[in-house]
Amino acid sequence: MTKHNFNAGPSILPRIAVENTAKAILDLNGSGLGLMEISHRHKDFQAIIDEAVALFKELLNIPDGYHVLFLGGGASMQFCMVPFNYFRSKAAYLETGVWAKKAIKESKGFGETIIVASSAEKNFNFVPSAYEIPADADYFHITTNNTIYGTELRKDIDSPVPLIADMSSDIMSRPVDVSKYALIYGGAQKNVGPAGVTFVIVREDTLGKVERKIPTMLDYRTHIGEASLFNTPPCVNIFTLKETLKWIKALGGVEAVEQMNLKKAGLLYDAIDNSTIFVGTAEKESRSLMNICFVMKDAYKDKEEEFIKFAQGKGMVGIKGHRSVGGFRASTYNALPIESVQALIDAMHEFEKMVV
Repeated sequence: MTKHNFNAGPSILPRIAVENTAKAILDLNGSGLGLMEISHRHKDFQAIIDEAVALFKELLNIPDGYHVLFLGGGASMQFCMVPFNYFRSKAAYLETGVWAKKAIKESKGFGETIIVASSAEKNFNFVPSAYEIPADADYFHITTNNTIYGTELRKDIDSPVPLIADMSSDIMSRPVDVSKYALIYGGAQKNVGPAGVTFVIVREDTLGKVERKIPTMLDYRTHIGEASLFNTPPCVNIFTLKETLKWIKALGGVEAVEQMNLKKAGLLYDAIDNSTIFVGTAEKESRSLMNICFVMKDAYKDKEEEFIKFAQGKGMVGIKGHRSVGGFRASTYNALPIESVQALIDAMHEFEKMVV
């Protein structure tokens, strides 16, 4: 049976990236040594990380003055690295979900943290748009895509203070005007690689403005100075990330990928909106292209577990909603083929005919 991988992360990867990684683990470049066995100081690995950085810069058209880093610790480590490097007296955050709340919690440990707007009162089913960014804040932090609630901020906003974004789950899914940001970060395990490597895009001239002593490993300048090789990086993960970026480039870049994502999400949202038993949970103007969340209408609530089992029988994997919200979640990341989306729609239609 064909499996359709809708997992929210770790998630589906391009098959070619997985296969090339498997080959490299056994033998890298005909060296007789596997990717997991070579030194991160070896010229073969240096070539891997150099290509990954170059591809990141090319695909996102990253301007001069920015560095691309590959670190450990996940986006969760970035929640504290950001204030360590940027917080002086006040920070501003947009609260749009669980991960934004976790980032806010870390910032509060450093001092005054302003929540400029929140969608918590509606269970984070929309992205706030009516707010004012404090001009005296040291930075403004946003989370562009909210995996649990299926909302996404798909435009690059203008900010009067340094703009910092967690783009864990929508990086490389659309073009981004990197010049509007001081720093962009995220875990790779949604669109650009396996769990275990964190990407950071940082504008160097925004650093070095805090007076506190920053722990060595939490100082972005440490990793800039050593080109992500201050300590042993997640070598295998960086290789897979590099292969994933090569795949994106071969497709035509992020512009082409965005059109694919628009088509996939459009098909599934249309199926939800035209259903007699399913209903979307995110407000339409805030809907994510990456995580499509929906539930059963009230009259059919008792059928949710039945549908999950039915869909699993059709090869669907990972469509159960997050435990905090329930329902269903289809994560339609870059590597998910449109055929999988259609298979889910077909399963929805078939189940609907069974219960209505």
